Amino acid sequence: MTDTLEFNDIYQEVKGSWNDGRLRFSKQTVVYKSNKTGKVDSIPVAELTQAQWRRVCLGHGIKLATSTSHIFKYDGFKDSDFEKISEYFKANYKVELTEKDMCVKGWNWGTAKFGGPLLSFEVNDSPAFEIPLSSVSQCATGKNEVTVEFHQNDDMEVSLMEVRFYVPPSTGDEGADPVEAFAQNVLSKADVIQATGDAICIFRELQCLTPRGRYDIRIYPTFLHLHGKTFDYKIPYTTVLRLFLLPHKDQRQMFFVISLDPPIKQGQTRYHFLILLFSKEEDINLTLNMSEEEVEKRFEGKLSKNMSGSLYEMVSRVMKALVNRKITVPGNFQGHSGSQCITCSYKASSGLLYPLERGFIYVHKPPVHLRFEEITCVNFARGTTTTRSFDFEIEAKQGSQYTFSSIEREEYGKLFDFVNAKKLSIKNRGFKEGIKSNDDVYSDSDDDQHDAYLERMKQEGKIREEANNSDSEGDSDESFNPGEEDDDIAEEYDSKASDSESSRDGEDSDEENKKKSAKRGKIVKEKKRRKKEKKSKNSSAPKRPMSAYMLWLNSSREHIKAENPGISVTEISKKAGEMWKHLGKDKKEEWESKAEQAKKDYEKAMKEYKERGGGSSGSSKKKRKRNRDEKKKRKSTGRERESEKATGNDSFKSREFISSEESSSQSDHGKKGRKRKKGSDDEEEEVASTPLSSEEPGSD
Repeated sequence: MTDTLEFNDIYQEVKGSWNDGRLRFSKQTVVYKSNKTGKVDSIPVAELTQAQWRRVCLGHGIKLATSTSHIFKYDGFKDSDFEKISEYFKANYKVELTEKDMCVKGWNWGTAKFGGPLLSFEVNDSPAFEIPLSSVSQCATGKNEVTVEFHQNDDMEVSLMEVRFYVPPSTGDEGADPVEAFAQNVLSKADVIQATGDAICIFRELQCLTPRGRYDIRIYPTFLHLHGKTFDYKIPYTTVLRLFLLPHKDQRQMFFVISLDPPIKQGQTRYHFLILLFSKEEDINLTLNMSEEEVEKRFEGKLSKNMSGSLYEMVSRVMKALVNRKITVPGNFQGHSGSQCITCSYKASSGLLYPLERGFIYVHKPPVHLRFEEITCVNFARGTTTTRSFDFEIEAKQGSQYTFSSIEREEYGKLFDFVNAKKLSIKNRGFKEGIKSNDDVYSDSDDDQHDAYLERMKQEGKIREEANNSDSEGDSDESFNPGEEDDDIAEEYDSKASDSESSRDGEDSDEENKKKSAKRGKIVKEKKRRKKEKKSKNSSAPKRPMSAYMLWLNSSREHIKAENPGISVTEISKKAGEMWKHLGKDKKEEWESKAEQAKKDYEKAMKEYKERGGGSSGSSKKKRKRNRDEKKKRKSTGRERESEKATGNDSFKSREFISSEESSSQSDHGKKGRKRKKGSDDEEEEVASTPLSSEEPGSD
């Protein structure tokens, strides 16, 4: 037979909810570890007195009773496990695993039996249901009636809050009231906090971060009492999961963190962590309100009657002795600055992230504790070699994601080495450029990995694009240089390019190549600028109609600002996009009909505008086309005349073949023409290069 028996997916009832975990039977102890909280229950084999095998809702279960009057129930076993567990108990525990049937008649009359911490309601000597008295928060009596109230479990959607028992009047002559006797049996084992007697010790005016304020902490044997100016809290030691002692980054303060399950409550607020802040320089002399014999007997040397030292040491020692749990401190991790924590931001607040030996803890608002076994993977996001910070994302097995942002770039190497050493799954193994010296670490880039931050940015970009869709068609995109007309610029380039080609045919080929290349560059510029012309808009033209979303946004913008004071323009767009997405179908149809009507009005106004001769952009295009046609005509005319000159056409006479009479009259006419047009260089060049026809008259 094996030395141990292990079972997975075994359930334990905690305040009405079934939490799964792992159960292991060994020769020395029975150990159960909860998957939800990580809490470990250890039962010494020597204390086992009874073991029952029962058929329950989740299959089969085991009920274990100890000599210390504790009851442990575990469900989720298979029918075939009975023989294996029974033989193991006989061989190693010397305890027989007996079968016990449950009553399933649904009968509401029976006998109430109190056995240790359980109230068992039995019908015909078979238990119908059992109530753990530790889950009872209050017990009230009435005439022949007892009302039992239970602690609320925040993890359950539906919870049993109270049960009422009818207790018939006694027929005997004992004189005792059966109702009061029943209530006292319940209260003797119930988790009802009653401050009876003096406190073991009191710590005055301790600074508490959650819940915020200064509290007096009174230490009682079974619970601690937080007494503040406004609120009081009573915390049973049975609700304490873990204790943490964490040094502050400034090395002058200490955090003492108490993890609670279930949490303490104030209205609708739940505090899963109690965080105390101490100064290292603050000392205290502490005297326990107990005799030395009682201290030695109760705490077995863990505490003494008179103690002195730092305040945080005294509080942590007393809590450790009363709760009987280890205190967790940071491990071997050391950040870039030499401290054992990393400065970062979580949600809206800045705090400190502590890498521990078996998890991460973030303090202080809101506090987060994540065990390694709860983590699916981690991701180093948003970081590049050009930024000064990066984000550290943790995905839990429950599906939730925790993003710790604004971590200094120098902490990347230390944190990566720590995560790698703990063998956590890393989704993105670094930045593409590489921050550490080892380039092999960054072989897995973001290209083939899911980047949660990138997906969020894309989604926000879509929302902003939708919100600004109509604004992009407005006047803001008309021109970056007011007063500068793109049409004139393009026309100027065209005229220069044509002039350079038509008027300088007689120059060298090198110069022609230069002019052609310049012409190409100017044409490219013209095309780029003409892209902008499409967005240009005449101020007198009717404005384009808004979409249904933009109409709704304009009417809702002030309402969003009022509900979210101080909200930025980007956040307004994001918030509006979410609101529009969840807007009802009827509301959307109303705004879409308004948008449709606005579109019809725009089309009507545009038609009237064009009938009045509007549309300067169209007329400017016609003007440019007319100018280009005239330039082409001048070019073709120049070429025809040159060809006539080369072929010796009779209609053209050069200066050598003109008669003396024609020469004198035409020369005088040419001189007069040149004198008249001497004011413009370009026109003078045109006159000089255009020969006079012999058929033209010599004078006006």
